[in-house]
Amino acid sequence: MAVRKDIDGSASVPEFYGKELRYKREAAGLTLKQLVAGSYYGVSYMSEIELGQRRMPEDLACHVDRVLKTDGFFERRCEDVRKAKKGAHAAYFAAIAELETRALTIEEWNPSLIPGLLQTKAYAQAVIHVTHPLDLPEEVEAKVSSRIERAKLFDNLRRPEYWVILHASLLSVPLLPPAEMAEQLERIAALAQRRRIVPQLLEWNAATRPFMTLQLKLMTFADAPDVVYTEGAYHGLPIDDPALVAQYQKAYDRLRAAALSPEASLAMIESAAEDYRNGKHPD
Repeated sequence: MAVRKDIDGSASVPEFYGKELRYKREAAGLTLKQLVAGSYYGVSYMSEIELGQRRMPEDLACHVDRVLKTDGFFERRCEDVRKAKKGAHAAYFAAIAELETRALTIEEWNPSLIPGLLQTKAYAQAVIHVTHPLDLPEEVEAKVSSRIERAKLFDNLRRPEYWVILHASLLSVPLLPPAEMAEQLERIAALAQRRRIVPQLLEWNAATRPFMTLQLKLMTFADAPDVVYTEGAYHGLPIDDPALVAQYQKAYDRLRAAALSPEASLAMIESAAEDYRNGKHPD
């Protein structure tokens, strides 16, 4: 029998929210399984919300309010929890950062930048300096730290399964000085050598024009619907409509089919890193 874990509602907004959720559920005489019945979510997902470890999606909050007859309470408080868990992330990205920690698989395509999960501190700083040039040093440091913290999910040897397609031009159009660019590419290579990621390169002449301005992140979960996330410099859009998610997945599969093999891609990344390390510019 699982040991019941106490919730300290004074610790944070998410814990307060979760403790109130458990109180209302138990007052209604419902189990977690009964509460999630009829939603897209699983028991473990709801349990983590009660423990303050996970954010309540708005559609699930509406479901809970209907089942518990709480007159919209949990839906109204969703925004408070979202703000409390945002940290240094942009408001539109906070929920996605949380979803990354729960994902079974993450697939990314980026034609213009190395994705945040793979960035070194120097690369992250360079991106933030360009996109937010008026940020104070402490604001930049907070954003960089949050980005590096996200990458700790690779410490788990089993999940998520991570696949990334990068445009090959990222190797030859450096964002950093040679030594720092070498370090960035070596990080990607090291993760691939540890079999924590599968990188592929899409060559410059591949038929990718319709996707050259669109970053894609696709995530699957054990206890929640699949999500697609697209992003621009100052906005992001999560998509969970099953028909649209399926369409984006097919588009990603076509990109993957057009890309170089993981083995050839890794060899190119390692070669470019060596060139930068030796002060040469990769072809």
